[in-house]
Amino acid sequence: MKNIKYILAIVTIALFTSCEEVVDVDLETAPPRLVVDASLDWVKGTDGSEQTIRLTTTAGYYEPEVPVVSGATVFVTNSIGTIFDFVENPGTGLYNCINFEPVIGETYVLTVVSGGQTFKATETLYACPDITEVVQNNEGGFFGDEIEVRYFFQDNGEEDNWYLGRFDAPVIPYPDYDAMEDRFNQGNEMFNFFSDEDLEPGQVVNISLHSSSERYYNYMRQLIEIAEGGAGSGPFQVPPSTVRGNLVNQNDINNYALGYFRVTQAVKIDYTVQ
Repeated sequence: MKNIKYILAIVTIALFTSCEEVVDVDLETAPPRLVVDASLDWVKGTDGSEQTIRLTTTAGYYEPEVPVVSGATVFVTNSIGTIFDFVENPGTGLYNCINFEPVIGETYVLTVVSGGQTFKATETLYACPDITEVVQNNEGGFFGDEIEVRYFFQDNGEEDNWYLGRFDAPVIPYPDYDAMEDRFNQGNEMFNFFSDEDLEPGQVVNISLHSSSERYYNYMRQLIEIAEGGAGSGPFQVPPSTVRGNLVNQNDINNYALGYFRVTQAVKIDYTVQ
């Protein structure tokens, strides 16, 4: 009997091995689009003067590197016409500003000129509340077997507010984002949390809370739903379309850029798991 089982195992392995074949899929590649990573975050406790904008383009699926965009003209203006120039570190696609002036309630316009095309986006800077408390629960998660880190903040009841929460931890390969609104918590204490069964004492969880415009909240909510397999991800659902940001091509509206121009105030805390 053992010999029969052994022979069957050899035959099975041989069958699976003989069925293996490397298939090269010829994927259609769309023309490259400009991708703008323009996240101007004024972290509390800093003057917010140093900011960076990254310009790249989309690339084919099999491309090993993300193409950077050099030689562009990038600047931000405020409501009184002050210009904040972003100068490229040559050949990197990283454009830096050292004199940006963040002001709560101010509206900023980003202008990017690249490849003969001009792109513009507008965003307003809103105030971010302080994180009032961070607590740890060692019986978190659905089954009570995860370490949970939760923080609290006070919503401003005098206005509608939107927030972006971010967690970075050594147990996850990418940041964990949450888009939040105060529609059902107007003027109340709000919270956000992160839990993982692999969190251990001594590890550091980086917590970020950002103010947000309503449009940026909607943009991030769509991205988060797609990333987490939410709306439109079922086997019989229509695949989600490209999530458009707030950058508008002034020369050709159909040649839009991807990415988003955001201006936020942020609170950051590093929490060490106990």
